[in-house]
Amino acid sequence: MQTATGTENRANAIFWSAAPFIFLIFWSGGYTFAKLGLAHIEPLTMLAVRYGLAAVALMPFLLRPATRWPVSGSHWGAIALTGFLIQCVYFGLAYLAMKRGMNAGTTAIIMSLQPILVASLSSLVTGKRGGRYLWAGLLLGFLGVLLVIISGHALGPSPWIAVILALSALLGITLATLFEKWHGMKTDPAVGGVVQYVVGFAVLLPVSMATETMVIDWQPELVISLAYLVVANSIISIGLFIALLQRGDATRISSLLYLVPPLAMIIAWTVLGEHVTSLALVGFALSAAGVYIVNRQTA
Repeated sequence: MQTATGTENRANAIFWSAAPFIFLIFWSGGYTFAKLGLAHIEPLTMLAVRYGLAAVALMPFLLRPATRWPVSGSHWGAIALTGFLIQCVYFGLAYLAMKRGMNAGTTAIIMSLQPILVASLSSLVTGKRGGRYLWAGLLLGFLGVLLVIISGHALGPSPWIAVILALSALLGITLATLFEKWHGMKTDPAVGGVVQYVVGFAVLLPVSMATETMVIDWQPELVISLAYLVVANSIISIGLFIALLQRGDATRISSLLYLVPPLAMIIAWTVLGEHVTSLALVGFALSAAGVYIVNRQTA
């Protein structure tokens, strides 16, 4: 019995050590596969379809005996609010910002401010303030993201409405991160996922119906794109992100997002053949160094 328990503990330790890397790879790949599918579907329609499919895919997991159901209305409400902030505010407004004329690189830079915002506001939740090495790591990581984006020549002027939408999206993911850390309630991944995606689907479907044509060109690229976004992005990546937030320091988990733009560029190079410059690799190294420093300071 002790041997079985020890083996299970080691397996859990290995899984949670690997979880940040699994999250990073699958989350970063979302940009490439979204780009693959957006040639055949409008952005908010894609999100609505993605959320609907993700909710349906997760529902069978609710039938397993080990499912842990929330026992209070406040817990159900917390899951729904997190889902609204991530799926509707963050993803929805980020997609709308790009639809209204914001370049992908400009959007990525704005979203990369999230770890700094989380570190700045975490003291309101935890009462702890970061030291100078923590801030050095955060700034180094952000500098790495800037170099990656600049290397791709993806910057450009944006309409003011797009800037407001992108900043609101940034606020959404920041508040979701801090809120998860603040309430501290552990949520079953299947239950949390279904609630989040039902909320996302219910909000974005009428918005997409009101603002888009809802025309879908069911080409193989779109099917592949949606399959990846539903399984790897919506179910695995976001499930791991929430689980990691519930287990660890919000600033440390948020700092992982610095590695998303460079990893996304490398995945786009692998899948789509897009060019990777030497400056991008330098940026990747700086982002990795920044994340390492943040992890050391918050461990």
